[in-house]
Amino acid sequence: MKVSILNLKKWFLAIGLLFISVYSNSQDVKLSREEKKEAKRDKEFYSFQVIDSMLKNKNFVLEADYLENQYGNRIPVLSSVNFIMVDSLRAVLQTGSNSLYGSNGVGGTTAEGSLSSMKITKDIKNLSFFLRFTVNSEIGVYDVSMTIDKNKQARATISGLTPGKLIYVGRIQTIYNSGVYKGRNSI
Repeated sequence: MKVSILNLKKWFLAIGLLFISVYSNSQDVKLSREEKKEAKRDKEFYSFQVIDSMLKNKNFVLEADYLENQYGNRIPVLSSVNFIMVDSLRAVLQTGSNSLYGSNGVGGTTAEGSLSSMKITKDIKNLSFFLRFTVNSEIGVYDVSMTIDKNKQARATISGLTPGKLIYVGRIQTIYNSGVYKGRNSI
């Protein structure tokens, strides 16, 4: 008789705890539409401030998911070997592929050089940035124009002394969070 009373008490205790957990989960706070919009704006503004900090410190990488030419032809690429990196006073522009052939050892070209005349323009209303800078490398001088939105999506256009443009489309990261691999400097 004692055993059945103990088993009954355990069952009541388990059922009671189950009801308490179900009841507490049903009391979750539901946000109104305005509160959701405000939370989204706060999150976007925080992201904008993080990007601003990366740009001011000149410590970022645009990891390209796509490369485009001036005619709009777009191809998907490996972001680990197709990137634009800015680190303090240095910059790297690199293209690469799976073939491992190329002057840089990763199937493309690497231009590493000094960074000059960087100008950053903020659009606080749209939470976006526009920046322009020049990279002076051993293989040429390149002008880079880049737009970055609040979601860290970036688009950079590279032009040099020769006709044609190369456009990198991807996302921006800090150098420390990036997974890029720099090949040998192309000469």
